[in-house]
Amino acid sequence: MAEVSAEARIEAPAEKLWARLTDFPSYGEWNATHTSFPGGGPAELRTGATYEENMKLMGFPAEVAWTVGELEEGRLLATRGKGPMGVTLAMRYALTPEGAGTTMRIDGEFTGAAVSLMGGKLKDSATAALQESLRRIAGLVTP
Repeated sequence: MAEVSAEARIEAPAEKLWARLTDFPSYGEWNATHTSFPGGGPAELRTGATYEENMKLMGFPAEVAWTVGELEEGRLLATRGKGPMGVTLAMRYALTPEGAGTTMRIDGEFTGAAVSLMGGKLKDSATAALQESLRRIAGLVTP
């Protein structure tokens, strides 16, 4: 298993970050691993909703079938996915309001036989992608 996380304080209210996080058509503007949603993202954002995403992990294309596991409007989006080569993924986006700003934390988890073969490189690559994603989303919501 490989676990990754990144966190940043962003000088914007949680509502603005949540609007970006859940605006699936604009995902590519901030999510560093995202390439497309073949079906356009979830039809309705709710627990149990499913959707497919095309991503790049360590420079390689990957198709992931996601299911929303937890959803707390404006605060938390957690998903679980099945990727290539039997890899299971989990992503958790948490927003914590702090005064005029928000702390955004992204946690990811990768499990499966293929992960153990490339664990260190996957961890480094995924951590860098999470940090880049936080940098990009901050640039879209701050003045």
